[in-house]
Amino acid sequence: MIYGVGTDICDVRRIQASLARHGERFAQKILNEAELATWRARSKAWPERGVRYLATRFSAKEAFSKAIGLGMRLPMSWLACEVGRLPTGQPTVVLHGELKTWFESRSLLAHLSLTDESDYAASFCVVEVIHKNGL
Repeated sequence: MIYGVGTDICDVRRIQASLARHGERFAQKILNEAELATWRARSKAWPERGVRYLATRFSAKEAFSKAIGLGMRLPMSWLACEVGRLPTGQPTVVLHGELKTWFESRSLLAHLSLTDESDYAASFCVVEVIHKNGL
């Protein structure tokens, strides 16, 4: 059963402007430590790729927050929600702390899709309730 659906589109130029104004402090507000390490490596190798990475994570976390119906209200927070990757390369939501407890207590499962194209990053998230009998 579908619990919620969320989508978000992010203007990459807006993320770039925020980075120009606030520097790494802006990325530290959005990305947890694992994501920050990836962002730093991508930014060092190719700055535009780093900006797009940050924009897709921003968009994905917004879409997820909408799908669970909380928006950016506790227990949802930028740092409690991580966008990881499965061995197949598929994006996945990795939760931490109170948000993980809240999510698991409702038997929820998230499906995430990300994309970016020059000026925009977009994300789509579907959250479903996992039934104990597998249906």
